[in-house]
Amino acid sequence: MSKSKHVKILVLISGGGTNLQALIDAIKEGKLANCEIERVISNKRRAAGLERAKKAGITTDYHNLVPYKKKYPDNLEQARLEYDRDLAELVRKDKPDLIVCAGFMHILAPAFLDPIAQGNIHIINLHPALPGQFDGISAIERAHQAWLDGNVNKTGVLIHRVISEVDRGEAILVEEIPFIKGVDEDIDALTEKIHSVEHRAIVTGTAIMVQKILEERGRSDNSQETPSQGSR
Repeated sequence: MSKSKHVKILVLISGGGTNLQALIDAIKEGKLANCEIERVISNKRRAAGLERAKKAGITTDYHNLVPYKKKYPDNLEQARLEYDRDLAELVRKDKPDLIVCAGFMHILAPAFLDPIAQGNIHIINLHPALPGQFDGISAIERAHQAWLDGNVNKTGVLIHRVISEVDRGEAILVEEIPFIKGVDEDIDALTEKIHSVEHRAIVTGTAIMVQKILEERGRSDNSQETPSQGSR
């Protein structure tokens, strides 16, 4: 694989890793050409996604907030700051081109995001709601209740850049999912339907970012190769 077209991905997870598996499968099937998942990091020791990564031969790490809370029992803000700072250091060791948050249940603060940006590392997240709707946790349940209350008629899946404001970064991909009367009253069935859309969206959204990274790299390479004015 040509180094100029090789995109290194690091995935952050907290749970079962079905979206991680979608990425693993897409790379194996050639749907994410020129990509490699270098590492998977979970903030939950028993996250099933870690086993998925190990089966695929991907390096894994566990990075949990609890030791930081114990270190600063009366200062959660300081605990989170050091946790994020150390997570950024762990991530930057691999020098990834792209971080994909695939069900990572931790709000990333500037202590993480700033050094990631300084390292020219892109970071995206999957959120099961439309832009500007139901930010944060329990988005599927809150959208479902809003539909039952007659306040919305659709939900969706969002792939967005990560910024310090939760789920408010620039949209990379939006998949709308209309609610269907007589079908979507069942929250469990709705959740499964949304998850199936997530598995497609996270691959497509990652592919869009990979293309942006390669285009950015190409422009940088071209600018370095272009002789300065007046040179012979």
